[in-house]
Amino acid sequence: MKKLVLLSMMLFAFVGWAAAQQQAEIKFDKVSHNFGNFSEKNPVQECTFTFTNVGKAPLVINQAVASCGCTVPAYPKNPIKPGEKGEIKITYNGKGKFPGYFKKTVTIRTNAITEMTRLYVEGVMEEAK
Repeated sequence: MKKLVLLSMMLFAFVGWAAAQQQAEIKFDKVSHNFGNFSEKNPVQECTFTFTNVGKAPLVINQAVASCGCTVPAYPKNPIKPGEKGEIKITYNGKGKFPGYFKKTVTIRTNAITEMTRLYVEGVMEEAK
């Protein structure tokens, strides 16, 4: 009986290890972007984060959630094949916000080995004169 339990545990461990070897893995070129200084007259700023699936399985982005309603992420809905690149576009809209420094976070959830990645955008919106 002990041999059967031990054999079963070893089988489950091997299957788990084998499945882990065939996972997607996301690698971003950068994880933060600074818009610098911009005027309140032009409150909408955009940037693009490029990533690559460096894993061995298709990468699926399940969710991209911003820390605030003034920041909107757009991401690919289709799986990204191993070796392919993709883009996440982030739009910051400072209209109606107080001028000054800001730093916003976008949390990316995927099926990759690293399931969660945070992207950051920051800048200084200067008062319109």
